[in-house]
Amino acid sequence: MTTTQNHDNLVHVLSLGAGVQSSTMALMAAAGELLPMPKAAIFADTKAEPASVYKWLDWLETKLPFPVYRVQDKLGLIEESLTLRARVRTEGKPWSKSLVPAYVANPDGTRGIMGRSCTADKKIAPLLKKQKQIGNVPRGCKEPRVVTWIGISLDEVTRMKPSREKWAINRWPLIEAEMTRHDCLRWMEKMGFPKPPRSACVFCPFHSDNEWRRLKSEEPDEFRRAVEFERNLQEVKRKSDNLNGVPFLHGSLRPLDQVDFATDAQRGQMDFFQNECEGMCGL
Repeated sequence: MTTTQNHDNLVHVLSLGAGVQSSTMALMAAAGELLPMPKAAIFADTKAEPASVYKWLDWLETKLPFPVYRVQDKLGLIEESLTLRARVRTEGKPWSKSLVPAYVANPDGTRGIMGRSCTADKKIAPLLKKQKQIGNVPRGCKEPRVVTWIGISLDEVTRMKPSREKWAINRWPLIEAEMTRHDCLRWMEKMGFPKPPRSACVFCPFHSDNEWRRLKSEEPDEFRRAVEFERNLQEVKRKSDNLNGVPFLHGSLRPLDQVDFATDAQRGQMDFFQNECEGMCGL
């Protein structure tokens, strides 16, 4: 059981991404293994998660004794936001916002990457807005009012960052409990809970080949949505003057529906290591 005594007089709010770590954190709080009990959890909904995540979230909400608020920015769907909308500058030149960090095939043969604001616009901004509401934070407040629980585990310590808001304090209960992502999965199994899905937008360029392969085989409608998004993004950027190259969602700079996501074994290469690496080679 872990707690942060100096923060017990503040409002504790759990940032729920609905993936492995944040789901474990929420369920551990529900079981009384992380204290104090959060006042609420907040899920920043981009409306672009795969169906498996929304199904998981529906289940998870039934297991928590505190409310889960699903919030989103005012522009709603990423497909309907500025990233797929051609706009015209005052001087008459067309442009479109770079929201998703797509890979770019530049005319000179080099590879670039588009600017990224999806996390700030679609995740952080609506989360902060709801936190201020739950914590009843007055305008201009410069004193801590809210403790934000963030689901970073021990194997991700480099991702820890203090809050930029003077009225908020970030807390990492899984790190306090010295838990890795694997420990989270073991805890879920011990408690008899199902394994959470991976939480990320269906067209996130940071997907691994494993995740693209899973989407294509297990959630084909979501994969087709990503393919369509890529095509629409390319069409909009073709008409824009603020990008000279062609954007792609996969690092190979090939259309998503033409990428081979197969493993080496699936391609016929011999597997000399029949089992997963147990991390013992360097010991």
